Amino acid sequence: MAPPQDPPAIRACLFDMDGLLIDSEDLYTICTNAVLHEFGKPDLPWNIKAQMQGRPGPEAGRIFQEWAQLPITREEMMVIVQGFQKRYFPTCKPLPGVETLLQTLSKRTQPRVEMALATSSHSVNYQLKTAHLKETFSVFPQENVVLGDDKRIPPGRGKPAPDIYLLALSTVNERLKREGKDDITPAECLVFEDSVPGVESGRRAGMQVVWCPHPGLLEEMKGKEETILAGLMGEHKEAEDKNEQLGVVEHDGQVRKKGAPGEIGDGWARLYQTLEDFPYSSYGITV
Repeated sequence: MAPPQDPPAIRACLFDMDGLLIDSEDLYTICTNAVLHEFGKPDLPWNIKAQMQGRPGPEAGRIFQEWAQLPITREEMMVIVQGFQKRYFPTCKPLPGVETLLQTLSKRTQPRVEMALATSSHSVNYQLKTAHLKETFSVFPQENVVLGDDKRIPPGRGKPAPDIYLLALSTVNERLKREGKDDITPAECLVFEDSVPGVESGRRAGMQVVWCPHPGLLEEMKGKEETILAGLMGEHKEAEDKNEQLGVVEHDGQVRKKGAPGEIGDGWARLYQTLEDFPYSSYGITV
């Protein structure tokens, strides 16, 4: 069963990072194009980049290599790419509206909105991108930071599978339990994403979603917006679904399979072109 048309008020905000909080997606493109140019290849097109966004490194690398057909092994390519990343990632900057949004959610909400980070970036790249942005990322308690190489995420279960967002929520609920507070349900979570696989991950977790894509991605996906918001782009292959431990997501007496996407127009996901002037009250968030 699809989620009810009137989603509940938000009690937790779960954030992607690359291209959502910081401008690292543009830096990924710079690094990738530099490698392509070394071998006389054209720039990475958005139709390929769209498939790579939000996914764990190994899967994104497979998609890239199948398209690029570089005359080197994936391991050799990664050595070259990582050289460029070490140069560029420490220059990452917060995207427009991000710092105000994070500070507002962390300090001015009543009752308090819980916050967690759920990024496909692995530990080394996470440090490269955030070490100089400690104040920006200080809003996320360390126990609520889930990275792409977290051992609690089974192999092959990165975005668009729902595991990373369900894990992020579990870290929040573990802390609430210690504080003697009620658990937050998936339906009471708002996922912030820029990628298509990330939106599907959030929808399959039974959560509400904000989709704030790069202008290049939005242009590439023109006409498919409602399908993306419903998590119905098919990024999470049906072959994987057979191995999904489904269970249920429940709200107001209505249940649906955990791992199932939403429905077009169900009201559980919205598209924004910027995180500036975020409409807190429309999500039941009081600031």
